[in-house]
Amino acid sequence: MITILSMIILALLICVIFQYQSKKGRNKELIYITNKLEQIKASQVSERILVVTDDKQLINMLDMLNQVVDEYQENVRQYKKSKTSMKRMLANVSHDLKTPLTVIAGYIEMLQQQPQMKEQERVRMLQQVHSKTLELITLMNTFFDLAKLESGDKDIPLEKINLTEICKNNILLFYEWIQMKGLEVVIEIPERPVFALGNEEALNRVLNNLISNGLRYGADGKLIGIKLFYDETRVFVEVFDKGKGINEAEQDRVFERLFTLEESRNKAFQGSGLGLTITKRLVEEMQGDISIQSIPFEKTSFTFSLKRL
Repeated sequence: MITILSMIILALLICVIFQYQSKKGRNKELIYITNKLEQIKASQVSERILVVTDDKQLINMLDMLNQVVDEYQENVRQYKKSKTSMKRMLANVSHDLKTPLTVIAGYIEMLQQQPQMKEQERVRMLQQVHSKTLELITLMNTFFDLAKLESGDKDIPLEKINLTEICKNNILLFYEWIQMKGLEVVIEIPERPVFALGNEEALNRVLNNLISNGLRYGADGKLIGIKLFYDETRVFVEVFDKGKGINEAEQDRVFERLFTLEESRNKAFQGSGLGLTITKRLVEEMQGDISIQSIPFEKTSFTFSLKRL
C-alpha cells in the first residue's frame, strides 16, 4: 500500500515538474516572440518569427503571426514606394506647371511693357500665350483624370466592343503623321469582327496613347505596327515599332506614376510622365492587363489583353 502511494505521489510530482517546465518553456518562447515583434516593428526589417516547438497551439499561432507580419511588411514597402512616388510627383508637377506658366507670364509682361508693339508681333505673342494656356489645361486635365481613376470616381461602363473597328479607326487617325514621317506601317487586323468586353472611349484613349508613343519615340526604326489576335478567352492588341526602345532595367517602371527618363518614351504624353500610367489604369478598369517587351532597334511592343466575347 505504501509502495503504491509512493508511486502515485512520484507520478504526480513528475506531472507537476513537466507542467512547470512546459509553462516555463512556453513563457520563454512567448517572451522571444514579443521581443521579435517589437524588433520587426521598430526596424521594419523583412524577417519572420521562427520558433522550434512541438506545441501545436503555438505553431498555429506562429503561422497566423507570420501572415500578419508578412502583410505588415508588404504594407510598409508599399507605403515607402508611394511616399517616394508622391515626392517625385510633386517635383514633376511643380516643374511641368512652372514651365508654361513662366512662358505665359513672360509674354504678358512683354505685351504690357511694349504698348506700341507691331500688330503682327502682338498677334504672334497672343498665339503663344493661347498655346501655352491650352498646354496647361491639358496637363491639369491629365492629372485630374489619373486622380479620378485612382480614386474610383471615373465611371467606365463595360460592354461588348468591336475591337476590329476600333483598332482600324485609331491607326487611320495617324495616317497623315505616318506619311509625313515616311514610316512603314504594318496592320495585322482580322477582316471579321473580334468582340471583347471593354469601353470604347477608354480603348480609344489607350490606343491613341500607345500609337502616338510609338510614333514619337520609335520613329527612328522607320516602322509602326498594330496587331489584333486572340485565343479562346482573351483578345490581344499589340502596338509595336523598331525604334531605340526601353532598356530592360527601366521596363518594369514605365507604368509607374510620373516615371520619366531623358530617353523614356513615357515623356510622349504631354511631358507629364502620366500617359502610360493612365493607359495601364484604363486597361485594368476594363478587367485587362498590359505588358511591354523591348529589344532596341528590333522590336518594342506594348500588348494589352481583354476578355473575349
